[in-house]
Amino acid sequence: MIAKPSLKLLKTRRRLVQVSSEELVQESFFSETQSLPLIFQPAVSGLSLKTWAGQNRDRISPLLKTHGGILFRNFLINGASDFGEFIEAISQTPMTYSYRSTPRTQVEGKVYTSTEYPADRAIPLHNEMAYARQWPMTLAFYCEQPATEQGETPIADSRRVLAHIPAEIQEKFSRLGILYIRNYGGGLDLPWQEVFQTENHQDVEVYCQQAAIEFEWWGQDQLRTRQICDEIATHPHTHETVWFNQAHLFHVSNLGAAQEQLQTSLSQKQWPRNAYFGDGSEIPEEALATIRAAYAQETILFPWQAGDVLLLDNMLTAHGRRPFKGSRRVLAGMADPYSTHQLKPSPQESP
Repeated sequence: MIAKPSLKLLKTRRRLVQVSSEELVQESFFSETQSLPLIFQPAVSGLSLKTWAGQNRDRISPLLKTHGGILFRNFLINGASDFGEFIEAISQTPMTYSYRSTPRTQVEGKVYTSTEYPADRAIPLHNEMAYARQWPMTLAFYCEQPATEQGETPIADSRRVLAHIPAEIQEKFSRLGILYIRNYGGGLDLPWQEVFQTENHQDVEVYCQQAAIEFEWWGQDQLRTRQICDEIATHPHTHETVWFNQAHLFHVSNLGAAQEQLQTSLSQKQWPRNAYFGDGSEIPEEALATIRAAYAQETILFPWQAGDVLLLDNMLTAHGRRPFKGSRRVLAGMADPYSTHQLKPSPQESP
């Protein structure tokens, strides 16, 4: 006679399996020779990015300061709302986009579209708001829909960019600083109402006074501003020096084929934007070509996938945008404002 097995023995005992953060989310790179971006990918499906990131800030933060950028891939993220909550989870102070340089649309809360620029044009590598004395330390991008062709967000290590720029160019920029001059509106650049997010002159003047920006109202409600900023910055946490400015973006030479038309139709004082040395003298185009070449040497490209989130330390890593075809939707958010608090008077005479 064969004894029946005890029901007690047939029951499966459930055990709670402890899985470490390192096992749950694994780290990798696109190649053995690259350390930017660091890639985080979950070992299981359906892992919420905002939840996991909020629980693992102590892991994310030092790695971001080391590598300069982290790509979160194959996490669960549901639209702009989740993206906004992710930014809140990994940062201390999400920022609104003020003192604007490019057109963006507010999507939800402090989430915006990435720069709304013609699809056939590239956006050169730059650090966000490096034309100002206050900028976000943290920058995030969320790819809702990748382009059919191209449309990558190139990145570059700002520490390595600095290393490619000859000492004599660094020295002159460091000694003189960079003077940014902007004329708002007139159908050529953003109107001051959009840049400062107000319709009130007094609001603009208060902002400018607090930010050490010289301002001048002229013509039919036109505004001109002037501000001197540094070209090299020291990271407040890692204490590394980085190339951190937008001289190559603001300079008239960035306009390409449109430069000649602008120069023949408007006086230099009326150009929508331009960059000079801090004493008002011209920046040689040869120096700007060297700077652009330094960015090109350090450019890193990777294809977007739907649901990707790219987190950048804005001082350590520059970003841009490649031209594209097809529909492309990449959202952006900024956080953790940092200010130099270094006030420099600008020269009395405009170039």
